[in-house]
Amino acid sequence: MKKEYRESDPSARIDIEDHLAVAAKFIQGKAILQAVKAILACPSGVIRMSRSMEGLTETSINLAIVRTENGKITIHSLMRSAVDSSKAYLAQRMQCIFELAGADAINFAGGYSGWTPKLDTPINQVCMDQFQKVYGHPMKIMATHGGLECAIMGAKYPNWEMASIGPTIKYPHSPDEKVNIASVGRTWEYLKAVLANIPVK
Repeated sequence: MKKEYRESDPSARIDIEDHLAVAAKFIQGKAILQAVKAILACPSGVIRMSRSMEGLTETSINLAIVRTENGKITIHSLMRSAVDSSKAYLAQRMQCIFELAGADAINFAGGYSGWTPKLDTPINQVCMDQFQKVYGHPMKIMATHGGLECAIMGAKYPNWEMASIGPTIKYPHSPDEKVNIASVGRTWEYLKAVLANIPVK
């Protein structure tokens, strides 16, 4: 297994312990076998790539946590998509897998809409123009397969024009997360230039 995952998880470690004491609560053999089969059938990883932006993941799922406690099995997955209908279909697919395995409680929580950027808006033109003026070279427009506040606000206010900018951050949402300090100052100057040139409506 370490050989199989040496490129993606080079620091992986496997610990196997033999517990001789009989557990106070346990999961019946048939139930645990059904759970293992369902877990193996679960999709995990990229489900669909974007057709409008090359190299961008559109829909994905992460089989994140499998936990046994007090005779029960709990399985958590994180689903993401820029297209709400695609995420809903993936949720339905997951539900079917665990219903077939006999699960008696399937819950979906903490979801938020996807955000598909609209590139041909006045605010994006301002962002591009001011980037050229501040930095002296054209702005590179990029997209990321991650949760952004734009998705939450865009679901409530679909007519808003939005752009996401920020300093250089490495390894976000991990113990190794760090920000490039110099890029914070550059982003601040750029933001001031954008705000000063927002078109009046």
